[in-house]
Amino acid sequence: MTDLKTTPLAQLHRTLGGKMVPFAGWEMPVQFPMGVMQEHLHTRAHAGLFDVSHMAQLRLEGANRVEALERLMPVNVAELKPGRQRYGLLTAADGGILDDLMFANMGDWIYVVVNAARADHDIPHIQSATSVEVLDRALIALQGPKAEDALAALNDAVRDMRFMDARVMPLIDGDCIVTRSGYTGEDGFEISVPKAEAVAVVEALLEQEGVAPIGLGARDSLRLEAGLCLYGNDIDETTTPVEGGLIWAMQKRRREQGGFPGADVIQRQLAEGTTRQRVGLQPEGRAPVRAGTTLHAVENGPVIGTVTSGTFGPSVGGPVAMGYVETSQAQPGTMLYAHLRGKYVAIRVATLPFVQQTYKR
Repeated sequence: MTDLKTTPLAQLHRTLGGKMVPFAGWEMPVQFPMGVMQEHLHTRAHAGLFDVSHMAQLRLEGANRVEALERLMPVNVAELKPGRQRYGLLTAADGGILDDLMFANMGDWIYVVVNAARADHDIPHIQSATSVEVLDRALIALQGPKAEDALAALNDAVRDMRFMDARVMPLIDGDCIVTRSGYTGEDGFEISVPKAEAVAVVEALLEQEGVAPIGLGARDSLRLEAGLCLYGNDIDETTTPVEGGLIWAMQKRRREQGGFPGADVIQRQLAEGTTRQRVGLQPEGRAPVRAGTTLHAVENGPVIGTVTSGTFGPSVGGPVAMGYVETSQAQPGTMLYAHLRGKYVAIRVATLPFVQQTYKR
């Protein structure tokens, strides 16, 4: 643990009883005394506070920043209005996904957040196209039905924000970058905070009714129930946005005009389809089916797919998973079999997400 990076909130996590583990080169809390199951349910019912300071935050100020991002992503950057945020994908020449990210038009600059495990790749990759400043700030996520009330106690202006809005505003003293977004399927916010104020902001939020600290364990089960991809599991350089079911993230102009890495592959898949597809999966019984488990159309049959994420879904009350299957087997309701510890367990293709998303639109 001594070689791991630490966030500005690391000592506070220990004070709160957080169990610290290595994650993407960082020391992060996997759970708090409440435990993963109750942390998950608490977030769905009240509000969960997550430390996501391990993710890299970038400021793009170059005069060519919009054109540069469009050369790297099959995403419409040019028509994103000031004060709005969007999900993005960095693609490779063969159509594979180099990373997924969030970016916001802050007026005369673009705010970008990339995954911790891909930061060492993404930063020079984006710097090859435009100027990049790496921001040294904390990043927290406040998620759940009581998130708005809790954050409004620090600045009531957040009540006017809608899903994917982005604003700069003070919460205690210094300016914070607040976006109405998150990774749980719940309404909530992601908040970039000056490092010197991180502990004070988090402590102020934890004083609000219904807010509790939440670790990486519940973050994973919450995002899986919401049908959201984890880079390195559900999408990576071997999967394209079309295979990954992310066509919605590529706006019509970009799909049709191209001009991004892998455009020929992605446009061909859009026209002709793919041989495999990401799907939701619901195993029968109570046992989770984990990543790497093979999928079969019949017991003892050939492999037709693989589970990429799987856990027990506390809100669903049973195991949930995602994975890739042959397109002929991807229809919701299709019964497959997972090869689990020497046995074949029935597993049904399910419609994503597993829980209703509650974003404030």
